Amino acid sequence: MTLLNTYAIYLAWLVALVATGGSLFFSEVMHFVPCQLCWFQRVLMYPLILLLGIASFRHDRGIFIYVMPMSVLGAGLSLFHYLEQKIPGFGFPELCQVGVPCNVTWINWWGFVTIPFLCLTAFLIITLLMFLSRQADRISEIAESE
Repeated sequence: MTLLNTYAIYLAWLVALVATGGSLFFSEVMHFVPCQLCWFQRVLMYPLILLLGIASFRHDRGIFIYVMPMSVLGAGLSLFHYLEQKIPGFGFPELCQVGVPCNVTWINWWGFVTIPFLCLTAFLIITLLMFLSRQADRISEIAESE
C-alpha cells in the first residue's frame, strides 16, 4: 500500500479546504459575485470539508459512499459550467437569469483556467483520492483475511 493510498482521505480533505478557501477568497476578498451554478457547486463542495474532516479524524474509509455522489455530481456540474463559459451558445440561458450570468468569466488564466475549471479540478482530485482510499481499504481487507 502506497503512502498516497494511506493518506488519500486526508489529502481529499485538504483539497476540499483549499477549494472552499479559494471560492471564499474570490467572493469575499476579490468581490466576484457567484452565479447560480457557482452556488450549486459550493453546495456540493462545502459539506465535503465536514465529511472528510470527520472521516480523517476517525480514520473512516466508509466515507467513500457519502463523498462520491457529491464529488461526481460536482464534477459534472463544474464541467457543464466550464463549457458554458468557453463555448458560445452552450447551456441553458434560462438557468442563469437572476443575478450574474453563468457565462461571465471572472478569471481566465493562461486562456483556459477559470473558476469552474478550478472547481472541476478539485472535484476530480477528490474523486481520484476517494478511489485510492477505497483501493487501500480493499487491500487491507485482503491482507486481514489471509
